[in-house]
Amino acid sequence: MHFLTYADLKEKGIDYSKEHLWRLIKAGKFPKPVKGLQAANVWPEPEVDNAIAARMAARDSVAA
Repeated sequence: MHFLTYADLKEKGIDYSKEHLWRLIKAGKFPKPVKGLQAANVWPEPEVDNAIAARMAARDSVAA
């Protein structure tokens, strides 16, 4: 399994501040991170991809 750092999230188009990202996590709108080996937060890439896909599906269902 591949994990994403905060910097990696930006490469996927998730350019939120850390504060906003934590608000989304707390609201259940973004996957919770796990502690990495160097005590940094990391996110499982499949969970991030699923969160992006869910937002796209929600967008598309509103447009239809």
